[in-house]
Amino acid sequence: MRDTLERLPAWARWALYAAIGVFLLTAVQTISDTERLTQVATAREMLRFAVPIFLAGLGGLFSERAGVVNIGLEGMLILGMWFGAWGSIEYGAWWGLLIGVLGGMIGGLLHAIATVTFQVDHIISGVAINILAPALARYLSEEIWESPTTSPRTSAVGDWDVPFLAGGTIFGWESPDWLLSIANQEWWYVSDVAQLSRGLLRGTSWVSIIAIALVPLTAWLIWRTRFGLRLRICGEKPSAGEAQGINIIRYKYIAVIISGGLAGLGGAFISTELSGLFQGGNSAGRGFIGLAALIFGNWRPGGVLLGALLFGYVFGLDLRDLDGTASHAMLLVTAIAFAGVAAWAYTRRRTTDTILAGVLGGGALFWWFIADTVPSWWSNTLPYVIVLLVLVFFSQRLRMPAALGQPYRRGET
Repeated sequence: MRDTLERLPAWARWALYAAIGVFLLTAVQTISDTERLTQVATAREMLRFAVPIFLAGLGGLFSERAGVVNIGLEGMLILGMWFGAWGSIEYGAWWGLLIGVLGGMIGGLLHAIATVTFQVDHIISGVAINILAPALARYLSEEIWESPTTSPRTSAVGDWDVPFLAGGTIFGWESPDWLLSIANQEWWYVSDVAQLSRGLLRGTSWVSIIAIALVPLTAWLIWRTRFGLRLRICGEKPSAGEAQGINIIRYKYIAVIISGGLAGLGGAFISTELSGLFQGGNSAGRGFIGLAALIFGNWRPGGVLLGALLFGYVFGLDLRDLDGTASHAMLLVTAIAFAGVAAWAYTRRRTTDTILAGVLGGGALFWWFIADTVPSWWSNTLPYVIVLLVLVFFSQRLRMPAALGQPYRRGET
């Protein structure tokens, strides 16, 4: 079974994992007194919350594949938020996105100058950018909008309904909504898949479509092109790349600037699409969560997207869960997931991991039995708990770039 999975293409494996996840949600929803786990609104909010996390994580992928740790993604995302809002107010929605990208690229350039040229510790440089960015945004807000924390309302680029699948229009003609028809049949599991899919395909922001399109584009660019090969050499064995005549410093600069631009696009999405204005604190740590999604996804674009969707799902579910029943149902999902991890660890004779997963799963199941609802902090902390658990149980399967975080100097072997 394990060999069969490893022979599957990466996209097929991630699709299989997603199908198993939806099956688990459907099963728990059948047991629990809720229908929110697979609602269209839940899927829509999941995607909206996941996009900035994914773009920040994808930015981190470019940077870290080139060997540069980018803790500063949060600051670059904040720069994208401010410049995206300013550009949207002054020039329109699409220009706002572009200017937000440029704002994030400025942060990436600063990080590259500090870490690549001056050999500053990557963590220190990233922390400095995270401190500088909100201070700069506050100063610019007060100077331009006469408010240190809030901008006027911004404009959005709009959304799109996919024809036939989600009832979109073609030249003014309203197409059928096939997924809605399947959802209305109330077939077990199949209708739930249709509902979640329809939430992703109806009222979908153009930025979300661009972000999803970046997954295959990034995979092709990094693993199928000369540019990608040279970029990965920078993060694996830069001395070997230098021996082949590759300008390592140039590629590190390019990677970190791209990293900042993607994080800036995520920030511009928050200002123009998610909240409709720039507001201090609206980043909500999404740059850091993007780093967590990067680790969760094992430095692969498809994995980063799945991690971002997972985190976005929890936040989106909490937004719609007014009575706490859906968050309560997530306790049972957690318990079943831990049971699966325990079984996985047992087959590999990892006794400690088996016991730990069993205890945590038993605790989640006990909590689900004795409580009718859960406090709000549960869903807010769940994404971070997931990252820690991935590191605890699957760290041996994670493979970061070999030269990640190591200083590079020309001529060194």
